Order: sequence, then C-alpha cells, then structure tokens
Amino acid sequence: MKKITFPESLKKGDKIAVISPAGAVDASQLEKGIAMIKNQGYEPILGAHLYTKFSNGYNYAGTEKERIKDLNWALNDSEISAVWASRGGYGCQHLVEHIELNGFKDRPKWYIGYSDNTVVQSYLLKKGFASVHGQTVKTSGFGVTDESYALIFDILEGKKPEYSFASHHLNSAGIVEGQLIGGNLALIYALLGTKYSFKFKNRVLFIEDIGESFYALDRMIMSLELAGVFHKISGLIVGGMTNMGDGKENNQYNESFDEFAYQLISERISKYDFPVVFGFPNGHIKDNRPLMIGSPIKIKIDGMVKVEF
Repeated sequence: MKKITFPESLKKGDKIAVISPAGAVDASQLEKGIAMIKNQGYEPILGAHLYTKFSNGYNYAGTEKERIKDLNWALNDSEISAVWASRGGYGCQHLVEHIELNGFKDRPKWYIGYSDNTVVQSYLLKKGFASVHGQTVKTSGFGVTDESYALIFDILEGKKPEYSFASHHLNSAGIVEGQLIGGNLALIYALLGTKYSFKFKNRVLFIEDIGESFYALDRMIMSLELAGVFHKISGLIVGGMTNMGDGKENNQYNESFDEFAYQLISERISKYDFPVVFGFPNGHIKDNRPLMIGSPIKIKIDGMVKVEF
C-alpha cells in the first residue's frame, strides 16, 4: 500500500482557498460559511471563478478551463494551507485529467468537500494524499449543525476524530481495521473501470448518497458487486441515504437514513462476510461527522459502534 501523506496542521491566520470545482453558487449562499472561516481565525481566499456561472446542460461554476484553473491554483499555491469546495453538484469529472500537483507535493494541504468532490479526493488518494470528506462551504447556510464544521476545523488543526454511536439493527458485528476510502456512491460508481477509481482490496469502504431512485441505488450496488468490490473490501460503512425514491410515496424521503435504501443494500451484501456499519452520520445530512479519506481507521461494532482514526 502506498504511503499516505497527511497535510500539516493549520495555524491561526493561515489561508483557506474557497473554490467551486463543480456546480454554480451565489455569493449569498456562501456568506455564512465564509464568515465561519474568518471567525475560526483563518483567512478565506476566494477563487477567481468562485461565483462564475456557465450553463451547458447544467449550471456549472465556469467553463472547464476556468474551474481547473481555480482548482490547480488552490492546490499548488504555496500561500494556501487548505482548499475548501464551495459545493458539489456535477463537474469534477471534467477536471480530473487536468489536475496538477507539482506545488502541492512540496506543500500538501487538506482538501475538504463531499458529493461530487469524491472525484478529486479519489485522485488525491491515488497520488498518496489524504483528504477530508466533510461538509462544503455552501451547506453551512442550509441548517447543517455547527458541530459538523467544528469537527472539520479540529481535523485541520491536527486532532484525529473518534466517534461513538448506537448500533443499527442491520449492522454486521465485528472489528475491522484498514485504510478508509470512498465518498459519494454515484461517483464511486462513475469511476469504476477508470484509472481514477479507488483501490478496494483490504480497504474499508464508505458510501453515501442523495436523490437517487431506488432502482438506481440498486444498480450502483450491483455494479460494485459485478466489479468484485465486495470480495475485496474488509469492511463497509453506509452513511446518509436521503431524498431517495419518490417524495410523494416515500414517507422517509426527508430522513437522513432511509430504511428501505438500507434494506436494499443489506440484501445485496448479505452473502459477504465483513463488518458493516449502517447509519454512520456523514453524507448529505444536517448532522455530519467528517471522515479522513486515506487514513487508517479502526471500527468496533457490537451494541455500540466505535470509530477511531
């Protein structure tokens, strides 16, 4: 397994780049998040195309050239200490072939995001760098708990998270240790078969998703099965599954952890013998516990779930 580099801890006054590598955002949507960065003692530096809009079948935050320019600037500028995505959406796959890490290798920095940012985080891990799977800047104005962000700042400042919560009835008990990989299921699925896909052998896989039809969820899990992923991993963590199916028919549509989605996943993986955690508080949910992608992780699952990095 490739040695993983963890960025240096941030100090008060350090600069955090805020960029939009995928979907477009309005300035009003980031006001609270940018103020939060300042209030924590850091200097937010805004990407040149943070608020750019480019419509091409989807409202992107700029053209592909504009978005990759901002991403490469943020990753490689020696004055930047961390890179925080404004949001996800769609568009990071456009950029992955054009990411440059020359300056980044000299001064690795935390990349923070989730959803579509799974693509960038998979790329960084392939190159040997850890990242933070946590809330984007935009979601701070959408009712996400303050603790969800406080825990991200803890990681940026060098504190390794530990989590403990009640076990879900679909969990498979056991103890598992390994390197944590994963993120948004749709993007893990989209990267399968490409050179940017995660390596799965002996890893602990985390998945979460939002807004998928139940048949689409099943299709993605089936693709992972057909690709041999469940034969390779040593453990599985299932996070938020929300806004699944039809909002008019699904009475758990707005719940963080959709039980029918969980049942579908549980049925597909029932023949495999590895520990499984359902209901991990990370994903497109209001109360989010950030994860360190690329980090060693230890999980003990019995009456309670205990997670250590």
